[in-house]
Amino acid sequence: MIKLKLKGLRVLVTGASQGIGMAIAEFLCDNDAQVAVHYNTSDEAAKALCLKYSHTHSQPFQADLSDTQAVTAMFDAVVSAFGQIDVMVLNAGVFIPHSTEETTTEWFETWRRTMSINLDAVGLLTKLGIDHYKEIGLGRFIYIGSRAVFRGETEEYLAYAASKGGLTSLARSVARSFGKNNIMSFVVAPGFTRTAMAEQFIEDHGEDRVLDEIVLNKLTLPQDIAPMVGMLCSGLMDHATGATIDMNAGSHIR
Repeated sequence: MIKLKLKGLRVLVTGASQGIGMAIAEFLCDNDAQVAVHYNTSDEAAKALCLKYSHTHSQPFQADLSDTQAVTAMFDAVVSAFGQIDVMVLNAGVFIPHSTEETTTEWFETWRRTMSINLDAVGLLTKLGIDHYKEIGLGRFIYIGSRAVFRGETEEYLAYAASKGGLTSLARSVARSFGKNNIMSFVVAPGFTRTAMAEQFIEDHGEDRVLDEIVLNKLTLPQDIAPMVGMLCSGLMDHATGATIDMNAGSHIR
């Protein structure tokens, strides 16, 4: 029987105090990984998660990902505390509507904030991770993308879709460029997932609209995505490096 060998694995999960990131962090802790639980403002949730799994020696780490100095400081703090990082799960992101009916100034402000968190921070952590992985001789990146990359998004989420497109291309390029350095890179691309970030969409458009788009009878939950990320962390899927794994309940089949 194949078992996930995650005990002792040191994993940084961004955006781990809620939603998909929290579900991933909990799954990894359940499998005895040591998790760096990144958060921005939800300190109580991050600390509670680490306390629940105190036997794993997981720790919370705060950073505003729109601040490049804070991103670098957070990465350095995790390496200092854990000794090294074996896997980076780059999950944190914002899903901010900005209709083209807004003024250009307002619209572009949201564009820039979305890119700063969803793509710029990811790019910086990727560079820091590549340098670190080369030093220790092995490493894995797991990028949380979106079906929006492949089927497009509605007009009020153009920045979100564009940011995830950039993230996906980055992940594939890392896989192609650094495989000989024992650096693996994957994308997990969820569809609509029932998180706090998505509740506004449900409130505005209704749950039935989302259910009509998928082939299953219930919406995807964060807990449905976490096991796949755990498998990628384990090393059992290293020969799928560069792959994008769709988890969108059949709403977009490629």
